[in-house]
Amino acid sequence: MNFKKLVYKLGQAWRNPSLAGHLRSLKASQEWSRKDLLKLQEEKLRSLLSFAFKHSPYYRELLQNAGYDNLHEFKVKDLQYIPITFKHHLIDQNSKVQVERSLFKKTFLCETSGSSGQILTFYRDENWDSFNRAVQLRSYSWHDVQPWEPNLYFWGYNKSALKKRKIRFLDTLVNRKRIFDYDELVREKIYGKLDKFSFIEGYSSMLYEFALLLEKQGETYTHLKMVKGTSEMIYPHYQEVANKVFGKKIISEYGAAESGLIAFECPHGNMHINMEGVILESDPNEGILVTNLSSYSFPVIRYSLGDFVKLKSEDFECPCGMKHPIVEEISGRIGHNLLSEKKRYPSFILYYVFKNLFFNEGLKIDYQAHQYKIGEMEIWFKKPLEPKVEELITNEFAKYCPDIKLRLVINDNFRSVRGKLKDFINHLNEEQHEQEVS
Repeated sequence: MNFKKLVYKLGQAWRNPSLAGHLRSLKASQEWSRKDLLKLQEEKLRSLLSFAFKHSPYYRELLQNAGYDNLHEFKVKDLQYIPITFKHHLIDQNSKVQVERSLFKKTFLCETSGSSGQILTFYRDENWDSFNRAVQLRSYSWHDVQPWEPNLYFWGYNKSALKKRKIRFLDTLVNRKRIFDYDELVREKIYGKLDKFSFIEGYSSMLYEFALLLEKQGETYTHLKMVKGTSEMIYPHYQEVANKVFGKKIISEYGAAESGLIAFECPHGNMHINMEGVILESDPNEGILVTNLSSYSFPVIRYSLGDFVKLKSEDFECPCGMKHPIVEEISGRIGHNLLSEKKRYPSFILYYVFKNLFFNEGLKIDYQAHQYKIGEMEIWFKKPLEPKVEELITNEFAKYCPDIKLRLVINDNFRSVRGKLKDFINHLNEEQHEQEVS
């Protein structure tokens, strides 16, 4: 056993003692039939709901109001009768959701703000934390990646020098080189030292910027086992440059701190849902709803992530052989609206506008949309546009939002590589607008 592997294994045994067992179980269940996976889900769901009913006042009240005092015969289909939980519920009712920590041998403090900007803190018990890490390790194994191999990580911008040093130390233990921002990437010239890394991962937009830098330098690195993007949209033109410099596409990981890992892309290009860990429902108004089957210390049940997600047909069979359902497309946030004088349009329309322009016209466009005034929209671009391209963008946008006036702006500084990139920023008071158009 090499030194880095030994350090990783010792750290894993200390921090996540139940991880190894979960990983063995997950590697076995990935061979199961859909019927057996559904049966496992139902058993885990009953156990979680029974525990939440007993120890989480928030969910006890929710279940009682829905008429569920006896949960021994509860079915997955019965979830639809339990009210949806939103992020503001987890924040406002935090102490009522959180289970007493003394019931668990070990817990970890988690904090997430996400794209909504609302800060959520909660405690994740060791079993939950270990299961989620095991799901990730199983997914990595599909790409022949071992977690102790040297890796490059684009993530975690922080202005605090002290916190940076602490993160650097922890990253060293897992053989990871972390890049906090684009300036640091250029300063350290990582793009000339990629041979020593086995895989890279991080914000999708940062991976794209990195690939552009490599392309500019005339460098290619096709030895990498995996290039994984997360937390942001992966646009088609990202893949074009990734394939050129890495010899492979950017694969997708989908999840959130509170929901756990939801889906991961296999070598055949399909994002398999982690059925052993989550139950997904699709609501026409609220998008995807997730129940985290391991979230005992802070139950997450019928939680609205606010994402618009399209699933592949149940008849589709992936060549990899796994029977887990497949996420076909994640196209944006629900609830972030483009506002006209009389209508509200979902912001994921922007994704389709520029996706259509790529596939129909071959246009590779980086953008960020801003709305400062009802009925008007600014879209910022990194580079000047030819008149024909401006016309194509305007016409494509008008197909979806004919009553919003569009203004195209050149702003080469819009792409923030310090944290998550937002494709749409609403500067309006939307609650006030909802009263006006209702």
